[in-house]
Amino acid sequence: MTQASSGGNPRGSIYRSGTLWLLMIISTLNFLDRQVLNILAEPIKHDLGLSDTQIGLLTGLAFALFYTVLGIPIARYADRSTTNRSSLIAVCLAFWSGMTALCGLAQNFGQLLLARIGVGVGEAGCTPAAHSLISDLYTKEQRASALAFYGLGLPIGTLLGLGLGGGLAELFGWRVTLITLGLPGIVIGLVSYLAIRDPRKHGLLPPVTTPQPSMKEVLGEIMASRAFLFLVAAMALGSFLSYGKNVWQAIFFMRSHGLTPGVAGPVLGLVVGIGAAFGAWLGGWLASHYGSRNPRHILTGPALGGLLAMPLSLAAYYTGDWRLAAVLLTLATISSGLAYGPTFTCVQGLVRTQSRGVATAIFLFVMNLIGLGLGPLFFGMMSDALAPVAGSESVRWVLYIAVALAPIPAFLFWRSSLHLNSEMKN
Repeated sequence: MTQASSGGNPRGSIYRSGTLWLLMIISTLNFLDRQVLNILAEPIKHDLGLSDTQIGLLTGLAFALFYTVLGIPIARYADRSTTNRSSLIAVCLAFWSGMTALCGLAQNFGQLLLARIGVGVGEAGCTPAAHSLISDLYTKEQRASALAFYGLGLPIGTLLGLGLGGGLAELFGWRVTLITLGLPGIVIGLVSYLAIRDPRKHGLLPPVTTPQPSMKEVLGEIMASRAFLFLVAAMALGSFLSYGKNVWQAIFFMRSHGLTPGVAGPVLGLVVGIGAAFGAWLGGWLASHYGSRNPRHILTGPALGGLLAMPLSLAAYYTGDWRLAAVLLTLATISSGLAYGPTFTCVQGLVRTQSRGVATAIFLFVMNLIGLGLGPLFFGMMSDALAPVAGSESVRWVLYIAVALAPIPAFLFWRSSLHLNSEMKN
């Protein structure tokens, strides 16, 4: 099928670019609303009289559990040939943005927990549908770069969440911050509802002649793919380490380098924002450039990047100069950030078109439940266990342990790559 270049054609180059930009903005709001509570945790704790355990539930497991579990049925709905994915994304965006604003009105832990669960429920419908939509708009050769561009929402959203969240909280308090950052998403949800067109609904995709596969069939398809299974294991362990490090790196800078939260937050925001953004772009470019010649090389970047990040991270945690540590962590984040575009390119390509949304949701279920749900908690438990021996330096030693485990996901990326030539379907 020839892809026209007219602005009104959902598969025309101008329209595709505009759609991708809007989806990236939505992805940015996804991570902004998810991460902003981290920088607001301390004032919320004091204002509502919460315990550290309750803060942990709000920022980790409660959000992750509903986000991951509900993502699968929502993704299955997105995979139906009759579903308008653009409308689904718009509704989910408006819902989670409204729930973010409601977090600012909470008067106790129970109300804040329910609103936070609502954020997780809304965000569960975004990425699987967006990945599926992008995969239909772009060819197989262009898909890695397009998905990597969409993935820029993670570092940009994290940077804005830490920067804007901290700045607004200093000026107006945590309640106004959550309301201010939540309400724009409702407006952008309306814009996306009017602007994004699903190519399914405009006759630009081949007609679906086979029924939607059952959940059992999708699971069977995934379990039969060795590449998919190795990839899930790589990203699950990688996310476990990265989510754990992201939370405890801030504490490391404060405890070991004596920085205040007002300095540590923006510094780490820039580390993640710059490093992950450039890494996502570079990873997508490398996967598109070399993967088009040999699909196996789609995952070469993530495997090598994971290994390169090891010495950089180790040096960052060892040095006594926090400025040098920030520079080294930026380079390490670039290296580890090579994985996003290539990983989800493989997720989309290892299953049938009708299974893409559910495959993405299952992938995110494992990755986020293990990473977001358990990573920060496990790192904290290790720090407590090491505290009698290491004292205030226990966090530094926990981060050393995380570096020592980094070769495992790199090895799993490499193992997955060995099966891509025979298993990639589209």
